[in-house]
Amino acid sequence: MSWYFFAALTVLTVGGGLGVVSTRNVVHAALFLLVSLLGVAGLYVLLLSEFLALVQIFIYGGAIIIVLLFAIMLTRSREYPNISDNKQWPLAALAAIGFFGLLTASFMANDADFETRNRVGFTVLARALFNDWALPFEVASLVLLIALVGAIVIAQTERQGQQ
Repeated sequence: MSWYFFAALTVLTVGGGLGVVSTRNVVHAALFLLVSLLGVAGLYVLLLSEFLALVQIFIYGGAIIIVLLFAIMLTRSREYPNISDNKQWPLAALAAIGFFGLLTASFMANDADFETRNRVGFTVLARALFNDWALPFEVASLVLLIALVGAIVIAQTERQGQQ
């Protein structure tokens, strides 16, 4: 039964990802990203990581998508209709295929038991997050904040230059 859920969530995740890279509307791309992130949250539930699923939904599905939508609205993306017509897409596709091949080879070479799932308790996860991974977590949040402030500054500078 879980195999069918895994297949459905994989289709949802990969389909959302393909929607992100194939649509020309950046708002639609953000919504496809939300679909993909919800699929990943479902995969976390299948892996018995309910906490990560909740974090995925609240932080990535909620906060990050809202920040992305605000950044899109503030940067006036309507002025860049052909921004997705990038001449580097064959190189990006080749890099993605290479990365997929590398991941596939590493999974095939690993002798890990993928049938056994271990539940990680909230206490163990919280201790690891706040003791071992606190600095990378804070750095990631600062990078996102700086990106948002930068988008606002660029948008305001262009508006003042036009007036």
